[in-house]
Amino acid sequence: MKPRVKVWVVFGDRLKFGEGRARLLEAIDEVGSLKQAVEQFAMSYRNAWGYLRDLEAAAGFKFLERAPGRGPSGGMRLTPRGRQFVAQFWEFHRALDAASRRRFPRSFRSAQAASRDSGLSRPSFPARRVR
Repeated sequence: MKPRVKVWVVFGDRLKFGEGRARLLEAIDEVGSLKQAVEQFAMSYRNAWGYLRDLEAAAGFKFLERAPGRGPSGGMRLTPRGRQFVAQFWEFHRALDAASRRRFPRSFRSAQAASRDSGLSRPSFPARRVR
């Protein structure tokens, strides 16, 4: 048993940026092509392009820059600000993951001890109110 943390940064009320989008941006930067990157993720080009357009509008800055031509200088790359944002996202994600790993044993040790003491086969938690 181990914890798993899912992290999203939410722009506005609904546009989410998480692990999958961070990996997509890194892949675009690595291969220099949106088309090649979306193939790695079994995503449609149209959906990815729409998401990236919405992301840039919601964030208020460009994540990607487009350079004409082929080869190492052409294609699509992360902007310096986009690269910084992706790095900050991963740093934040790692910090939350480390905190959850530190906290997990304390949280579940007490729940397991309580269930052993009460004779229950699994931890019991207060009932949630349903509205």
